[in-house]
Amino acid sequence: MAKQFDNSIALFSRPSSVYPAVAAATFAMVGLLAGLVMALAVRNWPMVIISLISLGGLTAFAYLSLSRIRRLIAAGERDRIDWDTAPPDVQRESLNIEVGVLSKILEVEREQLGDLQSAYIVAEDLALRQLQQEENIPLLRHVSVGGVPFDAVMTKGDLLVCVEVMFLVSPEVRSDKLNAVMRKIASAGKAVKQRTPRMNVRLMLVLITQLAADDESQLRSMLNKQKFAETSTDVEIRLLDFEELQRVFITD
Repeated sequence: MAKQFDNSIALFSRPSSVYPAVAAATFAMVGLLAGLVMALAVRNWPMVIISLISLGGLTAFAYLSLSRIRRLIAAGERDRIDWDTAPPDVQRESLNIEVGVLSKILEVEREQLGDLQSAYIVAEDLALRQLQQEENIPLLRHVSVGGVPFDAVMTKGDLLVCVEVMFLVSPEVRSDKLNAVMRKIASAGKAVKQRTPRMNVRLMLVLITQLAADDESQLRSMLNKQKFAETSTDVEIRLLDFEELQRVFITD
């Protein structure tokens, strides 16, 4: 498990900067030069020799260290996943679309949209909490991978898992939504492979439901009927009950 944690942090970390090391080496160099000048001024030859030796050693150390840092950064850049925080307007648009669809299905009045929006936000938050609890590895929320936004992403060794959360109030997944998600994972997979060929990409659909037992069985049956046969991307599906999530994380 520790290996997975280290991989996740390394792959998603921002590029390191060499400027602190350069600043420290420069500061030490200036101090030694000042000491050398003072030693020359008073003709303290032993101190002049010591200062010259120190300057030579510091110069060699700085050159070797900075060269190694640059090589490590260059190697890390080749293996780092290109990600960024999803802009607020993208998150807002996605939320409004999902809430708008749900409001039509549930026939919610306009004045109740705020409550439905809050419920959707809570459901997504609890689902991602449960997912991180189950996987026990770092999870980044609302990020874009290769310019493609996802609700969350995580790494498991050489596997990048892109998470999409859906809230279902009927035993079906909208075809337009599913097609859009499949296009997203295809684009993200292509971008990841171009930058980090060793990484594989998987789509995880987290479906939050409030369904009766019969409806949930119907949903599972529908999802098992080769729904994703036409895609080369691995797809994993997690079904989570909204009421159970609330009992676990809110009401106890």
